[in-house]
Amino acid sequence: MHPTETCYGLAVDVFNKRALEKLYRLKKMDKSKPVSILVDSLAMAEEFGVFSDKAFMLAKKYWPGPLSLIVPRKRSLPDFLNPGNEFVSIRFSADDFCRKMVSALGRPLTTTSANRTGEPQLYCADEDYFGGEVDLVVDGGEIRKNKPSTIVKVFGDELSIVRQGDLVLEGQV
Repeated sequence: MHPTETCYGLAVDVFNKRALEKLYRLKKMDKSKPVSILVDSLAMAEEFGVFSDKAFMLAKKYWPGPLSLIVPRKRSLPDFLNPGNEFVSIRFSADDFCRKMVSALGRPLTTTSANRTGEPQLYCADEDYFGGEVDLVVDGGEIRKNKPSTIVKVFGDELSIVRQGDLVLEGQV
């Protein structure tokens, strides 16, 4: 559990199948629901997703920040991450801790809110929320309540807003 610029999140190594299984179990999340990946740069994002000119333009304009881009996934991601999905949601957070965490690992982590499915997001660290099953809790203090990231699916030049957050893409859609 760690702070982000929107709420507290849960991060696991996307290349660790057991960690991903634990994430789904803790969140009580249906395994068919895909998770986003967190990167530390546009260069890292391009290692795992196919960026059209439009996706690249959005990334250059709004990253780092509360924008998740859904783009076609590359084969560099493990098959057990979001199986059956041809797309992946990628986020480059403006939060220093998030970027440093990904940089320290050297590859993407999951980025998902640290709450059980259907329950409110957490804006402060709660070591007991998951019954002590989270391996590490980074207490960054209380975060002001924000909307989650805006999620946009980009395929070629076609854009569709999947979830509207605080970031509004004026004139882009």
